[in-house]
Amino acid sequence: MNMLRTLSTAFAAGAFLFTNAQAVLEPPMRTIKGDKLEVTCLAMAPKGDRVLVGTSKGAYLYELETGKKLLTFPFNEDESSTVYSVAFNDNGEYVVLIGFTGKRAVFDVKSGKQDKDLMNHRWIPDPRALKGMGLATGNSTFDRFYQQSEATHNGVRAKAEKNGVVIFTDASGAEVQRLTYAENKDQHHRAPCLFTDAQFVTGTDDGRVIFYDLR
Repeated sequence: MNMLRTLSTAFAAGAFLFTNAQAVLEPPMRTIKGDKLEVTCLAMAPKGDRVLVGTSKGAYLYELETGKKLLTFPFNEDESSTVYSVAFNDNGEYVVLIGFTGKRAVFDVKSGKQDKDLMNHRWIPDPRALKGMGLATGNSTFDRFYQQSEATHNGVRAKAEKNGVVIFTDASGAEVQRLTYAENKDQHHRAPCLFTDAQFVTGTDDGRVIFYDLR
């Protein structure tokens, strides 16, 4: 009996350790269902109340609490509408969208209108920074230029793999968790990986933005 109790206790402890080794809590705490487009990149507003979603057809701004689409930002460069990087400025009043050749498009969040005078926006990446990101003239539309394939938070590393899978590893490099999405149909899709202070955010090839609480 004592041996059985010992084994039971050891098993429970092992299960506890395994569970707590996970990086994020499942199921997700929130899912925003956008248009059925590949989600390529993400950015959180400075106040944490909105999310900017780059896709294979421009970008979209959503309200977190309701999932409501607030604005649509069109994008086009050399017959490609895919956005590979998005960001807010420090106060969240402007956003920038960047494409495969490094083209930048800045929009006013209040009006939704594009500001074509980039000289007014010193906060956006300059040509040297864009080149370092791999976004430069001469790139092919047949290639993909994901910018958020990896992210780290408190020693945990999230890495995007084929079919939209995300694998989490600890400081030693051991896998502690993986997220898979049966709905993903594009084997070349790499899910964006974004950590906030309390959440991990990613996106699928069918337009969903998924939020997980961190363990």
